[in-house]
Amino acid sequence: MFERLDQIEGEALVAIAAATDEGVLRDLEVRFLGKKGALTEVMKGMRDVAPADKPKVGARVNEVRAAVEGAITTRRDALEGERIARLSADPDFDVSLPPFDVGRLGLEGRVGGVGALHPLTRVTAHIEDVFRAMGFLLLDYPEVESEFFNFDALNIPATHPARDMQDTFWVETPPGVDKQLLRTHTSTGQVRTMRAMKPPFRAIFPGRVFRYEEVDASHEHTFHQVEGLMIDRKVSVANLIYSMKTLLSEIFEREVTIRLRPGYFPFVEPGFELDIQCQVCGGKGCSVCKHSGWVELLPCGLVHPNVLRHGGLDPNEWQGWAFGLGLSRLVMMKYQIEDIRHLLGGDLRFIQQFE
Repeated sequence: MFERLDQIEGEALVAIAAATDEGVLRDLEVRFLGKKGALTEVMKGMRDVAPADKPKVGARVNEVRAAVEGAITTRRDALEGERIARLSADPDFDVSLPPFDVGRLGLEGRVGGVGALHPLTRVTAHIEDVFRAMGFLLLDYPEVESEFFNFDALNIPATHPARDMQDTFWVETPPGVDKQLLRTHTSTGQVRTMRAMKPPFRAIFPGRVFRYEEVDASHEHTFHQVEGLMIDRKVSVANLIYSMKTLLSEIFEREVTIRLRPGYFPFVEPGFELDIQCQVCGGKGCSVCKHSGWVELLPCGLVHPNVLRHGGLDPNEWQGWAFGLGLSRLVMMKYQIEDIRHLLGGDLRFIQQFE
């Protein structure tokens, strides 16, 4: 694996140094650092690495990532410098023109705006960094999922109300094909990960989920979650709570008030609801927290033995804990956004607040 990492680093640095424009650099960034890039493929092989060697391999992966990112930044700055030098040497260049020189095309000049990262993108990247530092892998799974992985494998019985049409977007499938749906939670990755990786392991899988719900200030039909899973020979609720408190303190950059209460979820036993004091109203009550002062943020618990069995693991040998973080609600708490509909509303005035 170290030889493969050295090879990726060498190929990336040579290709980046030879890049002739921004488009080529973007393609190289996707090729080496993207979700389906070369470095991600290496990370998927971590399941076959001996536990004692995983810290060394993880450190080397971070070194390669930093080297590639640094080379891309350096080459991008160099290309921009070359572009400015060419413009400066052009006797016809007019420095009074706006950044987009459409005047030469006979069109009215306009000043181009500077883009901004969406708050969901910002918080997702932050969460990924926090969990990487704790040794978690970052995985991705399909948004169109089978009924088995969305329900059956998670110990959700056929009579559970979550299977009814009012909660799930079902996809039309031909006769004889497993029923398909838009995943209702990122928990679908739990059994997929167990089947794909050799324990012990820890991983998170963020993404969009879909539910057939009435839209209001705190509910959307499309929203974002982050699922987390840890499998080892011995785990505890205390370790789960500590990991969650570490995450929230990193995201909010301060200690936050939480409460833990019993909760029922078919795929964990025991199950808990981890609530956070509403950051929009400070616990006084508002439309976001339904005037309760608290927001349901993080269902969690110990992985149910039946789920371990569906993942091909012996519950007498392996244990696990899992959580499903409401990413959209976390973003609302961090930036004190009073209506979840702003997140996917497409209003640029909302996005521009985060420049």
